[in-house]
Amino acid sequence: MEKRAPSGLEQVLVEDGPAGLPALFDAAAEVLIARTGAEMPGLLAALDRARADGFWVAGYISYEAGYALEPKLAALEPSGGGPRAVFGVFPAPKPAGPLVDRAASEAAGVALALVEPMVSRAEYDAAMARVMGYIGAGDCYQINLTFPMRTTLLQGSALGLYGALRARQAVGRGAFVDLGVGPVLVSRSPELFIAVTSEGRIEARPMKGTAPRDADPVVDAELAEELRASEKGQAENLMIVDLLRNDISRVAKVGSVKVPKLFAVETYATVHQMVSTVVGDLVQPPSMAGVMEALFPCGSITGAPKIRAMEIIHEVEPFARGAYCGAIGWMAPDGAARFNVAIRTLSVTGRDIVLNVGGGVVQDSTASGEWEEALWKARYVQGLVSRG
Repeated sequence: MEKRAPSGLEQVLVEDGPAGLPALFDAAAEVLIARTGAEMPGLLAALDRARADGFWVAGYISYEAGYALEPKLAALEPSGGGPRAVFGVFPAPKPAGPLVDRAASEAAGVALALVEPMVSRAEYDAAMARVMGYIGAGDCYQINLTFPMRTTLLQGSALGLYGALRARQAVGRGAFVDLGVGPVLVSRSPELFIAVTSEGRIEARPMKGTAPRDADPVVDAELAEELRASEKGQAENLMIVDLLRNDISRVAKVGSVKVPKLFAVETYATVHQMVSTVVGDLVQPPSMAGVMEALFPCGSITGAPKIRAMEIIHEVEPFARGAYCGAIGWMAPDGAARFNVAIRTLSVTGRDIVLNVGGGVVQDSTASGEWEEALWKARYVQGLVSRG
């Protein structure tokens, strides 16, 4: 694990901060980096020591860190994908209003190049065929198949890009992360990975099941209702609910794991999403090591069962996911925490941008349907594409 002295420019803005309000973490005391999976246990332990000393921690964990946190998968950890985790150690967070205002002021004039998939349709269809073969053979019930897309920031800054996207779509779990290591992250995630209270109450809100929006209000309402009644959507969602119930039960008190909300439909700027809620009471006081080692990565972006799904993802996806499908968030000295699932999250390196899309593949999925659904999920950036 690497410890880096702060530059004074580190910033983590989370829209789901303490009390559910936007918060800014800056003036870092130090920056902690795990560049390989083998360094993850040391990083998590260091974060918990910092919290014991009264500090807050905020940053991100990449999807590939999940291989290291599961001993059965450690040998599959790929070499790419950037740092496995980067966190700042901070004093108490402050209101995010000034940085949000700056992001809004820098949003004017932000422009992106055409957004293009980094895999061909033929390559995607081949991956889908292999996934469907595994599902048909009974290896998995569901596999989350994703692919990256790329574009270029033609005009503007990464913070301005965050401001422009924030103005176009309100979500509950958005974030902007610039810790001076790896890419700058611009996240418009609507999905909660975990929320934890200082008393040890834990909540997850998996999203699975998607339908596009429509400009006609009547058609739009029909699409939302079709999703609510969709057997495919419910099947996808229920598989992940069961997976998360199992994961949370590993660290929760017997009998405390409940599902108070199942198959709710939430509406965002470009899609409708099916969302459920899983809760439980932790056996031990909340900690980064205890929670992440048991639950990361979120089952909604792996599939079920999780270990076999991650093995298949490693086999069929040619690119590392990086921060996408990881988690962005914070934990307080008293153990309160919130982390998103880093979907709809852009990795900005200089002017180059990578964003990823995907979805849950089940037995009755089709390659054409999944490809189109994935492209729907990139619509949140299309309004910024330069037409010049």
